[in-house]
Amino acid sequence: MNPIKRVTVVSTGTVRIRPEHVETNGTPLLWWLNTSRRWTDPLPINVYVIEHDRGLVLFDTGQDRRSVTDPGYFPGGLAGHVYRRLATFDVPAGATLTDRLREQGYDIADVRVAVLSHLHQDHIGGLRELPRSTRILVHAAELAEVDKRFAVFAGLLREHIHVPGVSFTAVTPQRVDDPAIVPFTHAHDVMGDGSLLLLPTPGHTPGSMSLLLRGAGMPPMLFVGDVTYDVRRLAADRVPGVGDAAGLHEVTGRVNALAARYPSMPILAAHDPAAAGLLARALAEHGTIPV
Repeated sequence: MNPIKRVTVVSTGTVRIRPEHVETNGTPLLWWLNTSRRWTDPLPINVYVIEHDRGLVLFDTGQDRRSVTDPGYFPGGLAGHVYRRLATFDVPAGATLTDRLREQGYDIADVRVAVLSHLHQDHIGGLRELPRSTRILVHAAELAEVDKRFAVFAGLLREHIHVPGVSFTAVTPQRVDDPAIVPFTHAHDVMGDGSLLLLPTPGHTPGSMSLLLRGAGMPPMLFVGDVTYDVRRLAADRVPGVGDAAGLHEVTGRVNALAARYPSMPILAAHDPAAAGLLARALAEHGTIPV
């Protein structure tokens, strides 16, 4: 019996970033960050909501609305300059994680597990809204970066990660003998039933993780965070401009190899404008799980 009852996506606002952020052109990050004059069109800040037999599971938690209402949300000085150059957000009233879940008929109090693909601000914004009983999963390597001296310049805002009352469960995917996920060799079983597997996909950050959803009578789905900003670039091995380029190319190769094994598998990124349509199409084609 499939423990997954429903899969949907909600968006906690939008973000505009630099084109060089979406896809590297070989220019060093510090150069394009300080010289680029262009922004992308607004991109969604996606949170994936999985209704499991044992409660709601989230993949990422979106952007905090306080980032656009609280002048003190971002650091000052040089770090503040970096954040202002990196991204600009629009999180309207009614776009908090709690609001978006309510629109889908869910109560945030029912969130049992929240998986964080990584710890950048637009993936952790809902932490303060989650019930304290929520199990929050983060790769151990990602947590290890938070308290390093220059973490703020790596996109890690400690005061918004180390939230009072919020605790993390550090995850280190272990070697598994599962030919169905090759070329991946390591995984972490989120619910203990094989339906949700965390796969290590470092590159954008050292501890980035993706989530593979699989269940009887439905297509597998892969939620990839910021491994890519859209599936066309992923398929062409055109990687983002933030992170370790070699690592991103290696992980992209793995993801594309897995996708080749499962042609019906949607690959769902955190900021892909096409993601909602990809998800709806995959579910409609199988006709088993409502969006």
